[in-house]
Amino acid sequence: MGNAADFDDSAALLEQVNQALENATPLRIQGANSKAFLGRIGAGEILDTRNHRGIVSYDPTELVVTVRCGTPLAELLAVLDAAQQMLPCEPPAFADDATVGGMLASGLSGPRRPWSGAVRDFVLGTRIITGYGKHLRFGGEVMKNVAGYDLSRLMAGSFGSLGVITEVSLKVLPKPRQCLSISLPMSSERALQRLAEWGQQPLPISAACHDGERLHLRLEGGEGSVTAAHDRLGGELLEAGYWADLNEQRLGFFNEDQPLWRLSVPNNTPPLALPGPQLLDWGGAQRWLKSAAEAAFIRKVVGEVGGHATCYSHGLLDDPFQPLPPALLHYQRNLKRQLDPRGIFNPGRLYAEL
Repeated sequence: MGNAADFDDSAALLEQVNQALENATPLRIQGANSKAFLGRIGAGEILDTRNHRGIVSYDPTELVVTVRCGTPLAELLAVLDAAQQMLPCEPPAFADDATVGGMLASGLSGPRRPWSGAVRDFVLGTRIITGYGKHLRFGGEVMKNVAGYDLSRLMAGSFGSLGVITEVSLKVLPKPRQCLSISLPMSSERALQRLAEWGQQPLPISAACHDGERLHLRLEGGEGSVTAAHDRLGGELLEAGYWADLNEQRLGFFNEDQPLWRLSVPNNTPPLALPGPQLLDWGGAQRWLKSAAEAAFIRKVVGEVGGHATCYSHGLLDDPFQPLPPALLHYQRNLKRQLDPRGIFNPGRLYAEL
């Protein structure tokens, strides 16, 4: 699977980590820096992963790919696409040169997530440079190999705070045979009701977004089931590119000059009484809000329905991620202490206390 750009740079990464440990120098781990707008403003000496790249192994018949962290995500997706396969979690890139390591470290998933699973659900194993200056392998390349499995999954959404991901093995799936997108005019209240009803029925829905006026659906599966669902639901045909534009935040909604918030709520939650336009994704479980309202107010409203809110506007808040309750913060601190005892990996990126 190699090409001229493939290169194992793990020795240099390990050397930089050990030097940082010796000098007690914090490291700012990054690839293409495409997710730099998420989380707190980082500090420390830059550890650039992009030289460590290439697909280590890929057997389409086994539905497993192992890839180095600095590999461009677009390169991995192109290889999978050529074999008519995909990453079902549909991770956003936010930049043409976004890396696989950044995909895993941010743990972000796209429109298919409620129906297929999150990034962490497809992680089979990882190689990680730990806070003890060791390059270790966790997990394996098959689902039945569970040694260290949970630690590999912990890397998803850790934003580099637990170690340097050098390699990841991912489960992939065949692309659906048929894909069709439709758009139906209805209110957000009606859309949430219909989605709750359809969720109990064998409909091949793989994405659902309401933009304030219309419900957009993606139907995927066998030709017969997709055609039957379209006949039943009706609606106007929607350009397939809509979902990529939603995933990469290229829709007009995201251009409004107000702070952007990601709200995570139970999918059957009624529309929230918050100022500013909202975009409902993930069948209602993920909601995008453009609002200048106070963070405390937004989080109070979202918290009352059992959800949490993340600010996607860089530098606006010192706590862009939902503040953790004391018990959970205690466990996070213990985990950080166990995996990164010197506190050199992306300190403070997630929370000031970490």
